[in-house]
Amino acid sequence: MAPASAIAERMQTISPVDESVYVERNLASGHEVEAKLAVAAKAQRQWKDAPLSERAAICRRAVSWMVDHAEQLGTELSWQMGRPIRYSPMEIRRGFQERALYMIHIAAQELADLPASPKENFQRFIRRDPVGVVLAIMPWNYPYLCSVNVVVPAIMAGNSVILKPAAQTPLTAERYAEAFSAAGLPEGVFQFLHTTHEDVARMISDSRVGFVAFTGSVAAGHAVQRAAQERFMGAGLELGGKDPAYVRPDAFLERTIEELVDGVFFNSGQSCCAVERIYVHQDVWDKFIEGFVELTKKYVLEDPLNPETTLGPLVHKRAAATVRAKVAEAIRKGAEGLIDASQFPKVSENSSYVAPQVLVDVDHAMSIMTEETFGPVAPIMPVKDDEQAIQLMNDSHYGLSASVWTADLEAALRIGNRIETGTWFMNRCDYLDPALAWTGVKDSGHGCSLSRLGYASVTQPKSFHLRLEL
Repeated sequence: MAPASAIAERMQTISPVDESVYVERNLASGHEVEAKLAVAAKAQRQWKDAPLSERAAICRRAVSWMVDHAEQLGTELSWQMGRPIRYSPMEIRRGFQERALYMIHIAAQELADLPASPKENFQRFIRRDPVGVVLAIMPWNYPYLCSVNVVVPAIMAGNSVILKPAAQTPLTAERYAEAFSAAGLPEGVFQFLHTTHEDVARMISDSRVGFVAFTGSVAAGHAVQRAAQERFMGAGLELGGKDPAYVRPDAFLERTIEELVDGVFFNSGQSCCAVERIYVHQDVWDKFIEGFVELTKKYVLEDPLNPETTLGPLVHKRAAATVRAKVAEAIRKGAEGLIDASQFPKVSENSSYVAPQVLVDVDHAMSIMTEETFGPVAPIMPVKDDEQAIQLMNDSHYGLSASVWTADLEAALRIGNRIETGTWFMNRCDYLDPALAWTGVKDSGHGCSLSRLGYASVTQPKSFHLRLEL
């Protein structure tokens, strides 16, 4: 790999809480990136021979370290990206822990040799070899949840990992390093880099990298895919969504409203699988809208370090400005906003704090219904039947997750078979079950993490064809 400049540049993380500089780090020079790759490649050659039981014990200890430090890690998260402190530690205690322990638990079965049918005088089987060095390029919105999908399975499979965190949440990678160090992971098996997009591209083109996992925008995903294709290497891309929900007339309405309000506004809507558009059967439209608006007004938009806060700022002022512009565009085109922003005193036009909004009289000519919003906005449309709901739900270039809210299992299965999505929910949303494949279709990316299928991307099948006697 040709090194870039050896002169270190500085990186700053501006906290959306108060616009202060919360973290400042040197970006790695080209020479430092090269050194990390060399160490990762060397460490992986030894790590792949470590017994699976040793890998599992180390990973479990690392998970325990993270859970034990969840309050500290959660506080840092709130400062770095603005999520209310009442929720931030739960990213580690719940989702991170659940996914990590599940993938550790199934590793022995999923990484075991696959025997072929018996054949006289032959021993034949398929072994899952590690791919080598795994490069994980992770986002800021759920930095522990997104990264654990890759980091733990990769290390369990015998790979080494280099984690490139988002510039908004650099401390997450540093905490991973502390956890693995405390757990006794051999030096070089896990490393992190604060570096430039240019150096990331050079790493993807380096022959020592065997797989790249990326979570981020569609445009950046295309760039990663192009770089990866130059080498015929594997790439897992999770590129966001415009996830729809459909409320049928037989839905359990009170609970449905509670779940969907949370699915829209949790993390200020800054989730790739947040509910970003809702279709409600006309028979329950009035009751649904009334309940949805009433519950939305109960949110507390304040300093995320205040334990009473339920809605924090967006990650930075640029993101807030983008969300406000999308809402304003929809209103100019005929949408009606049902929430008065003046009810939320923290809001100002030049801040990261954005009031939650519920929009009606929307349609698919508005970008609020077709492009990812990534903010606390719920655009809601009435539909006359299942057929119209299916048509509208599929009218998107994204396909990450979708949900139906109904008491009818058969209807949920029938509709789900026709929805173009990676995950189909009934009476649930905005959740990743580690036993199920996390994947997307269309512009939501490709590849798969979690579940028994999640080990396929970080391993390479190798066939053993052994004749016992000549």
